[in-house]
Amino acid sequence: MKINMITAFLLLTAALLPAQAQNTQAVVVKQNGDKIYLDTSSLSDAVHTGDIFKIITKSEPLINPKTGKNLGEVYEYSAPGTITEVQPLYAIGEIKNAPAFPIGAQAVLQTAQEKAVQPAKKDAAGKNVSSRAVFTYEPIEQVIVGISEGNITTPNQIVTLSDKGQITVFSAQKDKLTLVLTAALPSGSKPIALSVADIKNTGSSQIFASFYNLSRKTIQTAVLENEAGALKTTDTLNFFVKEVGCAPQKTLWGQTPFVLGERPGNARKVIFDGQKWQLDKQDVNTRRQWLTNLNFYPYEKEQEGLVYISSNGAVRMQIGEERWASSKSLFASTPNRVKYKQEAVKFYPSLQIYTHENAPVVTAVQNTAKLGLLADLFGQYKEGKIHFLSLEKGRLVISDTVELDGYVYATACTQDAILTAEVLEDGFSSVKAIAK
Repeated sequence: MKINMITAFLLLTAALLPAQAQNTQAVVVKQNGDKIYLDTSSLSDAVHTGDIFKIITKSEPLINPKTGKNLGEVYEYSAPGTITEVQPLYAIGEIKNAPAFPIGAQAVLQTAQEKAVQPAKKDAAGKNVSSRAVFTYEPIEQVIVGISEGNITTPNQIVTLSDKGQITVFSAQKDKLTLVLTAALPSGSKPIALSVADIKNTGSSQIFASFYNLSRKTIQTAVLENEAGALKTTDTLNFFVKEVGCAPQKTLWGQTPFVLGERPGNARKVIFDGQKWQLDKQDVNTRRQWLTNLNFYPYEKEQEGLVYISSNGAVRMQIGEERWASSKSLFASTPNRVKYKQEAVKFYPSLQIYTHENAPVVTAVQNTAKLGLLADLFGQYKEGKIHFLSLEKGRLVISDTVELDGYVYATACTQDAILTAEVLEDGFSSVKAIAK
């Protein structure tokens, strides 16, 4: 009966969608001759340079004269134009010999033809086969929501955070992960993210586990350290913490949520002054993104650029002072949510960026929902993919894909690999190291 109800709902939803909804609409907010400025802030799909757009110049209802039934709107359009510049909240396009359009007129965008790519190799099950080396450890009985690497008792140990708040330090031995140390977050905690870094410069890494405190209704971070062969919580920070970058050069950043909403504040480096943890005074505008789906990188003259997953699922990458590159809209699905200030906050899977042959490579997670739209709303996922994206002619293009048997909450960047954990059925997870 449930399946029938869901099917009926989806069919009804599809039937109610007007034909016009198959395209992407924006709104004219300014015109300067042939140059048209479009508000794209509420679009569900990414806009790219080279996309085609048309302005709706007239519409009228189409009525069946016999039955009187309204069959929908009939539209008239302007000549087509081309998107020439894309910014985070608006786009600029040009229409040759454009007439004056009213402010508020709707525009319809159509994605430009994608670049032809060679078909991916398939295995016997029909999945893509990547040429990258992938090392898989035996599954462990955890649902891993956070993962990182560091030196807790010995170098290059794998640290995990489970959905139950368990923090575990593993040593890798052949294809097995051997438990070394373990600890737990306080009861009433919703785990969000894990980071591992030696901010104190002691030679032993500190562990930072960010969580939502259900009783206090605040986001906090537990700091754990190895003391005499045991993991002990040495401090609790009243802000969100996430590592950024690849080991051994990764850094640690913090954010404080806005008081009246679920959006985060700007990012500041986490420092230790010898007595206490605090956030550095200088901040970086993260464009209202949580640090889980954001990374920094030097884009020119050693200045910091941003790469992040936007709310419509596109990866956006800064490539100059006012220039941005975007990917397809594949990456907004995330299984990790908390209820903060009456809002459902989505923490997207981690986004990594590194340099290969002097060119940036972005890695992002795409999770597939079990039952489409409804499953996505309730966090029911079946499998994931790790996509590697390269910058080609101002666009982020998928250059390689590693398909997984489970879905993914987080990734981490080591010196040689992208580290992740695929969540399998029956409460198990399998850690993978994917060669850069």
